[in-house]
Formats: sequence, structure tokens, C-alpha cells
Amino acid sequence: MSFYSNFQSDKCPGPITGNPLNGLTEKVCIQAEKIFDACIKQLQLENYTLTLCDFMPENPTYPLTFVSARTVSTDATVSNLSIDRQADRQCARVQANVTVPLEVLYVDASGTEGRATSFVTVSQDVLLSVPAPSVMPFVIRAAVSAVSPEGTFNAQNNTFTVNLCVTVILKVSMQVELLVPSYGYSVIPPAQEYSQEVCSGFFELPLYPKMNPCPCKNG
Repeated sequence: MSFYSNFQSDKCPGPITGNPLNGLTEKVCIQAEKIFDACIKQLQLENYTLTLCDFMPENPTYPLTFVSARTVSTDATVSNLSIDRQADRQCARVQANVTVPLEVLYVDASGTEGRATSFVTVSQDVLLSVPAPSVMPFVIRAAVSAVSPEGTFNAQNNTFTVNLCVTVILKVSMQVELLVPSYGYSVIPPAQEYSQEVCSGFFELPLYPKMNPCPCKNG
């Protein structure tokens, strides 16, 4: 048995018949991540403590002056996940901690600019639509973006206290194989080489100037 059996036919599927102007040529099976549901939450974290690690350059001179902090990747780690299906509808209470790394920029006491890594963790408690039970399990994924334009240095424990603007997107997803109509393979154009065109304009000039005869004068 193969996915060809989805066509309810004894023959392997060929080109799609019908209006030839629609551009459809065949049916193909693709592997993709299907998003069953998603939600977004934006919040402001005040007086959040950032513990620093992975200094670059190493061994900065304290105290540090905060410059900024922001996520450099939207990939987040989901931990302490709890999914509680609701009895009266096809949704579930999803509880989790979402953690994402931050890049923290600073200037140390010697005037040297540096950066370090920290982490921000936010808790989520939301309702999401979930698919019915199946052999292939769904997963809960998260994408996070966070930024902090200001912060203060804590000399007692060498941390920063900041106010963070955080956006969290939770997704219910699953890797699936979908049968879709196809327009055929894409045509990739050749690359256009970049050049500064230093002689552009000069090479476009004619080799010799055009002769413009003087107008005749009467008299």
C-alpha cells in the first residue's frame, strides 16, 4: 500500500487533467510541519535579573555598563510541559516554561566593549486546539523574541536588572506527509555576479565624438 492508493484508482496518478492554463501538472507528496493551532502572548517583565555567562572577551573589568539585550534566535526551549485535554471540547490546557537565550552587550570599567549570554524564562498557561489522538504524536513548539533597551548593574552578584519586552508564540505542530497539487519544479535563474562597475559610464561612451556641423549663417 502506498500513498497512490489515495486516488482510489488502479493506475498510478499521471498529469492532472482539466484546464491546461491552470499550470498544474501532477500530484505530489511532501513532508511538512503542520501547525494545528498557535497563539501569541506579549508581556513586559520588570526588574528581571539576567545572570551572565560566556563572556567575550573573557574576564571583563567590573563594574559593567549595560548597553542592550536581545534575542539573536527565535528558537526556544520548552520545559515542564503539561497538556491537559478538556472533556467538553477538542482543546487542551497547555502549561510550560519557555526559555530563550539573550545576547547582552556592555562596556566594562576599562572602556572595553563586550558581550555575554543570558537566558529569559517565561511561564505559559493557555488553551490550544489539539488534534485527536493518533499514532504520530504532536509537539508543542515555541518561538520567542525579547529586547531590553535599559538595565542596571548589580555589583553584589555581577548581574543586570532589566525591563524586558517579550513576545511568545506557542504552536501545536506535527511532521506530516501531505498530498498537494504541483506546478512542477521551480526554475532557478542564474546568479548575477556583483561588481562595483568602476568603469560604468566610461565604457559606454562612443569611441570618437559625434560631429555636429555648425549651422550656416546668412549674410
